[in-house]
Amino acid sequence: MAVNSTSARVTALFLDVGGVMLTNGWDRKAREAAAKKFNLDLDDLNDRHRMTFDTYETGKLSLEEYLKSSVFYKDRPFTLEEFRNFMFDQSVAYQEMIDLIKGLKAKYSLRIAVVNNEGRELNEHRIRTYGLGGFVDFFISSCFVHFRKPDADIWKVALDIAQVPREEVVYIDDRPMFVQVAQGLGLRGIVHDHKNVARTRDTLAGMGLEMG
Repeated sequence: MAVNSTSARVTALFLDVGGVMLTNGWDRKAREAAAKKFNLDLDDLNDRHRMTFDTYETGKLSLEEYLKSSVFYKDRPFTLEEFRNFMFDQSVAYQEMIDLIKGLKAKYSLRIAVVNNEGRELNEHRIRTYGLGGFVDFFISSCFVHFRKPDADIWKVALDIAQVPREEVVYIDDRPMFVQVAQGLGLRGIVHDHKNVARTRDTLAGMGLEMG
């Protein structure tokens, strides 16, 4: 789905990471898997997660502090390092989408920016492990700028750094509300389904970004 149609050429893509280029970093499914593996009370984990994770994503807690609040508030028969490694291992690349973005950048000399909500340690692990820094020009991550989507300022910072007119930017996210906020700022938007990369490819082609 895309709106804010315009005849302006596209010179930049702003992208989410979780749900677009990679699986989500630490979502409900991952927490369910952690609760099963480490024999945790899932309801308790989710309650504590909700109370602290936004603060972690805005860079005001370290991952260790988040885990001490959500998991290691009492003695456990496993280490914090073991749990952290399990968290990191939940990430999987959506390689077809990564390859599409790499190809479009190379063909059209696009500026590529990540605009995402993610905690620092998890964010840096995912950037490094999946080579995102090899084709993304800059990262406007919540842990770096200290506010989160849907705060419109996160897209405004990306626009300021990219130095491209907003009508030349396409924003891609799997969450419709975040796309709508970006559209309200004058960006074109695509609601992405990781199971249907072809639809996103076709939508981008309709905006002038066609891969052979």
